[in-house]
Amino acid sequence: MYDETFMRRAIEISRQALDTPGTEPFGAVVVKGGRIVGEGINRSVMNHDPTSHGETEAIRDACRNLRTVDLRGCALYTSCEPCALCVAAMGIAGISVLYYAADMDQAGAALGTLPESARFPIDPAHLRHECGHPVAARRMPASQHLAASAAEVLNAWAARARSGG
Repeated sequence: MYDETFMRRAIEISRQALDTPGTEPFGAVVVKGGRIVGEGINRSVMNHDPTSHGETEAIRDACRNLRTVDLRGCALYTSCEPCALCVAAMGIAGISVLYYAADMDQAGAALGTLPESARFPIDPAHLRHECGHPVAARRMPASQHLAASAAEVLNAWAARARSGG
């Protein structure tokens, strides 16, 4: 169930970017059982990591704090509608519900005309389109190699996991 307190915290975190070099104004919190278990702000530039978005940082923080990779039953509050990368991370982690403040149009209006020197350009619509297709169907060049060898490792790992070892 939505709680404005948590959304206000996500926006407060995003506001830190006004005074913290290397951050961008995207903040998020992960909530479980009525309390914040993870927080994050976009630190892509600071960390030299294009995946260091507010949502992914909040998920990482929550997983460390809860000592799990299973965030089922958790809600994620974010200051801005998440990109495809963050939505995928939420799905992988099992986030149960998402609440967001600004939408992509509002973010685009605010940030879309910045020069590349101020912010690496990202096209959220393109990302959404590309992420909905298998790797081989994307515009980015991709080719598969040594599939049988990789599948052998996957099968061996799965067999050990099934046997409890």
